[in-house]
Amino acid sequence: MNLEAVGDLALHIILSKLGAEDSAKAACVSTKLRASASDESLWSLFCARDLHLSQPLDPLGNLAPSFKESYQLWRVSFKMYPWSLVKRVKRCWDKIRNWLTINFPEAVSTLKKGASEADIQEVEKILKVKLPLPTRILYRFHNGQAFEEKHFQNSLVGCPLGLIGGYAFYNHLVTVYLMPLRQVVLETRKIRRKLGFTGRSEYVVVADSCAYSGKLFFLNCTSGQLYVGTRNLPTDGQMLPCVPDALISSIHDCNVDQQQDGMLLWLEEHGRRLENGIIKLRQEENFRTISQFPEESPLCSTAITNGVKVRASAVFVPEHADLENTSEKYTFSYSIRMSLLPEGCVINGMPFSSCQLNWRHWIIRSNDVVVADVGGEAVIGQYPLLRPGEEEFVYESCSCLPSSSGSIEGSFTFVPGSLRVPKGGPFEVAVARFPLQLPNYIF
Repeated sequence: MNLEAVGDLALHIILSKLGAEDSAKAACVSTKLRASASDESLWSLFCARDLHLSQPLDPLGNLAPSFKESYQLWRVSFKMYPWSLVKRVKRCWDKIRNWLTINFPEAVSTLKKGASEADIQEVEKILKVKLPLPTRILYRFHNGQAFEEKHFQNSLVGCPLGLIGGYAFYNHLVTVYLMPLRQVVLETRKIRRKLGFTGRSEYVVVADSCAYSGKLFFLNCTSGQLYVGTRNLPTDGQMLPCVPDALISSIHDCNVDQQQDGMLLWLEEHGRRLENGIIKLRQEENFRTISQFPEESPLCSTAITNGVKVRASAVFVPEHADLENTSEKYTFSYSIRMSLLPEGCVINGMPFSSCQLNWRHWIIRSNDVVVADVGGEAVIGQYPLLRPGEEEFVYESCSCLPSSSGSIEGSFTFVPGSLRVPKGGPFEVAVARFPLQLPNYIF
């Protein structure tokens, strides 16, 4: 083939389809190919496609002289890892960072810069483990989270800026963050001493709750699975897997490009849930935090009765799980959000500007068997008064089941006007059934 007869545009298209690595090899064939393979627009395309870069930035975020040099710096910095895995980890972090930047910018500043290879090797040496490749690369991009005193101000949940977020019910407050490597070492050493994990030296602590909830996440460096401790963690080391075992490939798999561990799968799923609006931020007085209560069907139910809208969903609480208990093995926290539509409370075609809750009724099932049918005044001791345009009234409670699957449904009794000045008879508002189930991914 006479390359001189091939136009520059055609060569550009051919090289763009070959990709960065093959384009670099093609540059060694001829002067013409070298010129085409050095074109800045070509490397701009490779940076955008492989690294999602709109600017020629190096791995530390500094501006490089060109897109070609930017790409080369990335390859050199991560030369010890499969490139496809590096690109996948970057996509994972990009998705989370982009969501945080748009929706939760105060949390972005808590992400630490990436750890060096020397940092990672030092941790492995101290703890006598070999971190799975995906986890090593995750830490190369961001070395966990770090907080300042200002991040704890006006907060009831320790530090509300935990990347994973959490939930709150009664006096149990949780928001989970990713540990930096230095804290991984400290906490793992402490846990090994305290819980007698001498026979589990392959486990390292990678995530914790800012509040004193006893919620800890462990990475098994041999299998690659991520675990979370249960109520029985202090007594018998009981843990639950956080991602489906079938998705985790062995870290000894010959096809290293396809290696994946619980840490990467867990963060990828978290990013997907954030991006798709399955979980969102919750405002609590003077601070915001990521709430793990699902916001979308089928995990979140919605019912509207006479203008009163009720949304309900639940989240599994692993740190309260007791797999040795036959009647209360699994604990679930549920969130109820109620509001009044703009047209107000409508009874028999007559609108009212407010209504107030007086009574609740719950039917709780374990699998398909009713295990509780209860009623009582108020919710968490309150009688919420709803008005159009006001924010949802939100409250959380919990329920324990003997099985890993169940549901809750029920109703609230409201009166139009208020309890003090009722403007009509009481009416029932439906709470559509919502699931209580052990999820595939535990956060």
